[in-house]
Amino acid sequence: MTEEVDVVVIGLGPGGEDAAGRLAEAGLAVAAVESRLVGGECPYYACVPTKMMVRAAGLLADGERIPGMAGDSAVRPDWTPVAARIRDEATDSWDDTVAADRLTGKGVELVRGRGRITAPREVTVDGRTFRARRGILLNTGTSPASPPIEGLDGTPYWTNREAVQATEAPASMIVLGGGVVGVEMAQAFSRFGTRVTVVQADDRLLPREEPESSELVRTVFEREGIGVRTDLRSDRVAYDGHEFTVHADGEAIAADRLLVATGRRPNLRGLGLEHVGLDEDARAVPVDGNMRAADGVWAIGDITGKGQFTHVSMYQAAIAVRDILGEEGSPASYRAVPRVTFTDPEIGAVGLTEAQARDQNLPVRTGTVELSNSSRGFIHKSGNDGFIKLVESTEWGVLVGATAAGPSGGEILGALAVAVHTEAKVTALREMIYAYPTFHRAIESAVADLGEG
Repeated sequence: MTEEVDVVVIGLGPGGEDAAGRLAEAGLAVAAVESRLVGGECPYYACVPTKMMVRAAGLLADGERIPGMAGDSAVRPDWTPVAARIRDEATDSWDDTVAADRLTGKGVELVRGRGRITAPREVTVDGRTFRARRGILLNTGTSPASPPIEGLDGTPYWTNREAVQATEAPASMIVLGGGVVGVEMAQAFSRFGTRVTVVQADDRLLPREEPESSELVRTVFEREGIGVRTDLRSDRVAYDGHEFTVHADGEAIAADRLLVATGRRPNLRGLGLEHVGLDEDARAVPVDGNMRAADGVWAIGDITGKGQFTHVSMYQAAIAVRDILGEEGSPASYRAVPRVTFTDPEIGAVGLTEAQARDQNLPVRTGTVELSNSSRGFIHKSGNDGFIKLVESTEWGVLVGATAAGPSGGEILGALAVAVHTEAKVTALREMIYAYPTFHRAIESAVADLGEG
């Protein structure tokens, strides 16, 4: 027997949950399908719990910065309250009852299980078949990807999901991968006493960011005692029941724990995409500006390949909802997607890096200023590492990219994201008044470093 609804939402990460609730509140009959936790990766295994780890680690670092600035200090790391906060405050012991009740309270029918498209506008979940009059919204997200390294499968390695459930900081850890997840967790665990080595196959950490960001993070890591091995490709992993050994280019690196942070894969397999003309083996689901992937199919979030960020998923959800409801609005634009790596210093970036701009044959020039040379950096003194880098299109006279690396880099980024998004003229940025003494005032110096053209 087929059950009639207006929309079936498959996958209830932040965007899917938000979209399902909005559509139900608009009066549509919505069936929302989830095989794991309502809310997705972000509140249980990523954004929220990992930033609790980062916050706690930052407090330890601040405590160690007191001597020479404000007196004396003695810092003793204790992972217990971190684990308790993640368990009790962030995840309710990885129980989604609150989120599920919030969703059903809006009139959404929550269906537990793995949904599969079995025909156009038709989804089957554990024997129940739903016919969607308006269509299907996909928000199935991504999962941690493990590289094809000999010996890795079958070992009790960690991904971000196991790391946030840790009840204690291990004595030693190898972090395989120097992207955002790898560097954030490497620094957090290191500050709690874990001896950490980051092994990165690429020639630098954070390879998608500016080279200056990569060098900054590496410098800080090495100062803090975190081992950084770049341009090192892992060949084999061994586990003897107590210790992991990563064999890489003739070297052997051993530790109690192995955290694999080498990227994520889209959850497309087994979705029945072939029934709507889509490829389950694709790296992403192609969508238009209204998030349409096929006739009667919308897709949002990580699977669209527009950025694995909660804020992108929420942005796309609003556009998809509007299109499903037949409302007018601007199509999606990704020229000013902000992103923040929550290391200390934070790496905030928006738009294109210098290399990306040049790869697109854009004529650009850059302006850079070190935060330590700014008035606020002088006042801040300890822990003031960072810089602001601007990428200007010389043809249009606007910023096409920017990086704010340093204390509160993600917050400084807000002003730069507005500039990139609105295509504000650099002349306008040059004429602004910037509050003194703030870190964001360094934007003025970076603009000056761009030159007059």
